[in-house]
Amino acid sequence: MSVLVYLDSANGALRKTAYEAVAYATHLGQEVIALAIGNIENTQSLADMGKYGASKVYHINDEKLKTFANAAYASVIAQAAKELNCKTIVFSASSIGGVIAPRAAVKLNAGLLSDINVLPKVENGQLIVGKTVFSGKANATFSLSGEYNVISVRPNTVKPSETGSPVNVETLNISAGETDFRAVAEAILKTSDKISLTEADIIVSGGRGMKGPENFYLIENLAEVLGAAVGASRAAVDAGWRPHSQQVGQTGKTVSPTMYIAVGISGAIQHLAGMGTSKVIVAINKDPEAPIFKVADYGIIGDAFEVVPALTEALKAYKQKIS
Repeated sequence: MSVLVYLDSANGALRKTAYEAVAYATHLGQEVIALAIGNIENTQSLADMGKYGASKVYHINDEKLKTFANAAYASVIAQAAKELNCKTIVFSASSIGGVIAPRAAVKLNAGLLSDINVLPKVENGQLIVGKTVFSGKANATFSLSGEYNVISVRPNTVKPSETGSPVNVETLNISAGETDFRAVAEAILKTSDKISLTEADIIVSGGRGMKGPENFYLIENLAEVLGAAVGASRAAVDAGWRPHSQQVGQTGKTVSPTMYIAVGISGAIQHLAGMGTSKVIVAINKDPEAPIFKVADYGIIGDAFEVVPALTEALKAYKQKIS
């Protein structure tokens, strides 16, 4: 029995989430087979999936699939799962994998477990996977018992590590049918040097305590020093201070970084629902009774306009010292 892992890619390159999906799949206790679709400019990156636990890597490079099309991609992934005898298919719960996984599940008549963020385990011969539910207040566990099972894994759930060596990349000759291209959308490439919020290892978020959009440069400066992404609370977004793409919370994006720094954010339950699974939470708030301190691993009670610049300068000095 094998596990098929779809490798996220964008603009001809594998995404960080591709490595994480393979790393998660290695914990399922089965052979891991990786599958890439479309144009991948650096073919060595496919072979390197062997370093992270894939025993085989296949590439479907049909010209019709060069541009992402969710229905067509789901179709060929389902076909690949059957041809390669893979009963479990793993996706990243990313903007790409998150829309393909449900379609692939329908084509395979499979159960779908989405946004999994707990490592799997085996109990009495049954594979068990888990996720946080009810805004992070509880954990739910699920057993996989269908003929086919589809899982999407939340970014940053597992950290990839090199445990093997590169493998040969084989071509898989599977094509999508014409009906898979009935709806065609124009691909508009948006380039940015900013770090993706859902994939970031460190996130610095600002809230109502920043008092206005003109003060978010403090958040941006700290994020730049840390190599972090910038986030915001719903209050800051609703006020028009930050774009919705940066909103973290129940009605925004769910993130699970290694470190989450909340600046001027009180910690409403809706916000905690989006970042409560962060590995380390740092809170900076002048209100000692702010709910954010109840979930924070480290807290600084103080004025953000004094604490954040001082912290930024201290980190700059430290980086210069060790460089």
